[in-house]
Amino acid sequence: MITTILAAAAPAAGAHGGENPYGLWAALEQGGSIAWATFLILVGMSIVSFYIMFTKLFEQQKVINQAKRVRQSFWSSNSLREGAAKLDKNSAYRQIVDDGITAQDQHSQLTDPVEAHDWLHGSLARSEAAINSKLGTGLAFLATVGATAPFIGLFGTVIGIYRALIKIGMAGQASIDAVAGPVGEALIMTALGLAVAVPAVLAYNWLQRRNKSISEDLSAFSNDVLGFLASNGAVRPSLAKGAPAKAAAPAKPAATTTAGQSGGVQTKA
Repeated sequence: MITTILAAAAPAAGAHGGENPYGLWAALEQGGSIAWATFLILVGMSIVSFYIMFTKLFEQQKVINQAKRVRQSFWSSNSLREGAAKLDKNSAYRQIVDDGITAQDQHSQLTDPVEAHDWLHGSLARSEAAINSKLGTGLAFLATVGATAPFIGLFGTVIGIYRALIKIGMAGQASIDAVAGPVGEALIMTALGLAVAVPAVLAYNWLQRRNKSISEDLSAFSNDVLGFLASNGAVRPSLAKGAPAKAAAPAKPAATTTAGQSGGVQTKA
């Protein structure tokens, strides 16, 4: 988008081969150091914004692909350690599993009594928060660019209008030749500010929405790992169709209990 604005603001030389006196470069030269500083700040903000956008997209896609592999093979393993071996070493889901296993091993070493569920839940929550924090790195810069770039462009606009008014005062009349350069510079700065801000705002909202979806998947996986650890592997997510079937407990000959209710109703066999 910046390239399009620059191309529109600085057209090629005319048919007679002369330079355009009202192009971008001419306006920047007339504007001096303030115009150049404003222009370079906006271009720098745009470059960094696109860099963050593409790197965040790459990171998010890696986590999304990891989630697909988790659904396909992880829960078919006999243990968490076996399932973790199937995941990438630097996988976000591998980090949650490793932190859960580590927390389970550390619980037996605690001298102060702490409920196993609370200890595991806190460890998994910290792991999940660390991953979400890493995914959100850089998004604050996009929000800052989206909020400040129009005002930086407006600053250049104000300077351009100020210079146009000075030229009018010095010339004694508002001729086109006197004000065309400064006014053109002001309009270009306004356009550049918007061209930098709009993509940054769109990218920020889009990446935030994708991060929210990834966070929901991580939270669900963390809860499944907690259930697996708390039940010694008896509880698995319902989507794990490939999980090995557990041996059924021997039925009691005297009575059975209605499932799903604590203190369920007993019925004679």
